[in-house]
Amino acid sequence: MDRSVMRVLTVATTLWATAPTCGIAQVPRRYQAPHVATAPSVDGRLDDPAWRGVPWSDPFVDIEGEARPAPTFRTRVKLAWDRQHLYIAAELEEPDLWGTIPTRDAVIFHDHDFEWFIDPDGDTNRYFELEINALGTVWDLFLDRPYRFGGKADNGWNIAGLQSAVHLDGTLNDPRDRDRGWTVEMAVPWAAFADSGRTLVPPAPGAQWRINFSRVQWLLDVRDGGYAKRRGADGKPLPEQNWVWSPQGTINMHIPERWGFVEFLAPTPPPRASP
Repeated sequence: MDRSVMRVLTVATTLWATAPTCGIAQVPRRYQAPHVATAPSVDGRLDDPAWRGVPWSDPFVDIEGEARPAPTFRTRVKLAWDRQHLYIAAELEEPDLWGTIPTRDAVIFHDHDFEWFIDPDGDTNRYFELEINALGTVWDLFLDRPYRFGGKADNGWNIAGLQSAVHLDGTLNDPRDRDRGWTVEMAVPWAAFADSGRTLVPPAPGAQWRINFSRVQWLLDVRDGGYAKRRGADGKPLPEQNWVWSPQGTINMHIPERWGFVEFLAPTPPPRASP
């Protein structure tokens, strides 16, 4: 085991013991991201040959863990990498495709959304987040520390060279039909995570980073021919549902010590030529 992996695991163990006492401790999930020889074409469809041998993650669960009801709709992700990019794909079942926010760096989770969170060195500080809705609108941000320790979101952090796309299997904002879902595809340049030289990018084969994925889902009603958030007796929108890859044990994504792990697998050697 190389030193970078050992450091991540040591920090993770220490921080797990000092994590907030709220909620139930969860075992972090793990994913092995294969190295791809050919980059996928980022169009949101996920039918590129580069994805064929890349495994799907386990389906998302409730953010508080399996003690809570399972999500109504399936969500899963794939990860791959090469020396230029981290590739992220997501598949979200959705009968009611809905999106309203067109402005970059707005608070995207006010819509249905897909989110990722990455802490390269696993020390729970200086981590990265991205949210995207069914319109393809992105909010990318950086936090120097979690909010509970006084962290503030830096919305000025933008991923230079980000490639992102969504594909809709249905019709957006039209409640007259039943939709099937949407898919997300991204190519994130490694330079986005360099953090002024604090992070070795691209990662070495075998390196492990802390990572998690989230899906925010709102209960909707049909009103005046369109979708609107369902409201309670007090007239306020009902709380959102939070579905995640690696459960947090509490309704808070900003506990990085409870995220899962991604391991970057070494390139597969090409087959030897026949004699």
